[in-house]
Amino acid sequence: MRIAFFGLSLSSSWGNGHATTYRSLLKGLALGGHEVTFFERDVPWYAENRDGCRFDYCTLCFYDGLNGLAEQHGADVRGADAVIVGSYVPEAPQLVDWLQRVCQGALCFYDIDTPVTLEALGQGACEYLRLEQIDCFDVYFSFAGGPALERLAELGARRPLALYCSVDTTLYRPPEPGETPHWELGYMGTYAVDRQPAVERLLLEVARRRPDRPFAVAGPGYPDADRWPANVEWLSHVAPDAHRGFYGAQKFTLNVTRAAMVAMGHSPSVRLFEAAACGTCVISDRWPGLEEVLTPGEEVLLADSTVDVLELLDQVPERRRQAVSDAARARILREHSHLRRAEDLIGALRPPPEVRRAAP
Repeated sequence: MRIAFFGLSLSSSWGNGHATTYRSLLKGLALGGHEVTFFERDVPWYAENRDGCRFDYCTLCFYDGLNGLAEQHGADVRGADAVIVGSYVPEAPQLVDWLQRVCQGALCFYDIDTPVTLEALGQGACEYLRLEQIDCFDVYFSFAGGPALERLAELGARRPLALYCSVDTTLYRPPEPGETPHWELGYMGTYAVDRQPAVERLLLEVARRRPDRPFAVAGPGYPDADRWPANVEWLSHVAPDAHRGFYGAQKFTLNVTRAAMVAMGHSPSVRLFEAAACGTCVISDRWPGLEEVLTPGEEVLLADSTVDVLELLDQVPERRRQAVSDAARARILREHSHLRRAEDLIGALRPPPEVRRAAP
């Protein structure tokens, strides 16, 4: 199949989880024999922080705005078997209007932020999707399952389907023999106001109570990192090719979920999959649907409080830590690899003929 993506960013992973999500999925599609073009709006923030512009599994095209899009890339869009628009794409509502007029294959939406999208739509404040556009998509792919799919159907989505993030298992893998963890507990994630209380409770306060052990936080935007405990190392950005090393240097890694995702549930993050694929034992906050992704106690450890994390760090023996890590990695390889997710996508793009968009 020939597939065209319009996404937030493929070229820069700085401050977002979209880039690694797309890179994994697109690589899986290419390995499956599909031809992929990715269109990225050329904006200053990502242009100044790029960690990739050439990919052997897809064609990356930058565009300056919607005015020249039809002239420069109209033929590519019309010739695609499917066009997929992602969440947070600049001027996406106007882009979707144009795509409805010219797209001759399936027109789809890939929401990597579904709970946030639904909350914004409810408040009339979603910048990248209008409520009345939901029913124009042949498939509405959602990185959240469960109630999110039911809500999307209520809003008019014709085929809301869960398409979780995935992980490139050729890049995210366990440490080599002899590589030993340096940090007791680490966390990777961009600063978010609604997520920070959990980071404070489940890592920073833990570090204060264990001043003799090293901890780490990776991600941009933290306004008070200079006031963190001295035993917490802050890395403002870790490029994707260094993710494996970052996770491998942790004895345990923390998974913290944004408030909207916790409330809706069934919203695993790409960082959860990446950490598990690297064979790092994950300590996660609690949210509905987690058990459908990783089995608590067997493939992931749960913590609600500072005391919970301290008990896990102090009391989980090495043998159990390794067993949980191994079980999680095996589950991710089976169900959430880049190859598996590409198969899921292609399967959804081959609906019965009556569901396909009619050529204009």
